[in-house]
Amino acid sequence: MAGKGYQELIAWQKAMDLTEAVYGATTGFPADERFGLTAQMRRAAVSIPSNIAEGHGRSSQRDFARFLEIAIGSVAEIETQLLLAGRLKYLPEERVLELLRAAAEVGRLLNGLLKSMH
Repeated sequence: MAGKGYQELIAWQKAMDLTEAVYGATTGFPADERFGLTAQMRRAAVSIPSNIAEGHGRSSQRDFARFLEIAIGSVAEIETQLLLAGRLKYLPEERVLELLRAAAEVGRLLNGLLKSMH
C-alpha cells in the first residue's frame, strides 16, 4: 500500500482498539489463567495488528496478503477464546458480545483490505 503507513489503515487502528479491549477484559480473569487463557487471548489479539504491520512492511503485495490472512486467522482465534471466556463465566455475556462485535468489524475490514488487493 504505497504512500500509506500501516498506522493509517483503519483495520490496524481497529485491531489496536480490540487488542486494548482484550487486555482490559482479561485483567479480571482468575490468577490461575495468567499463563492459560489470559495469555492466549492477549497473544491472539496482539497478533492481529502486528501481522498487519509486518505484512505492510514487506516488499510485495503477495507477502502483505499472506500476513493479512494470518491476521484473519487470529480474529477467528480471539472470537473462539471470547466465546470460551463467556462459557467459563470469566466475562459477562454483554462484554463478550461487545468484544465479538469489535472482532467481527476487524475481520470485515481485513477481508475488505485483502479483496482490494486483487
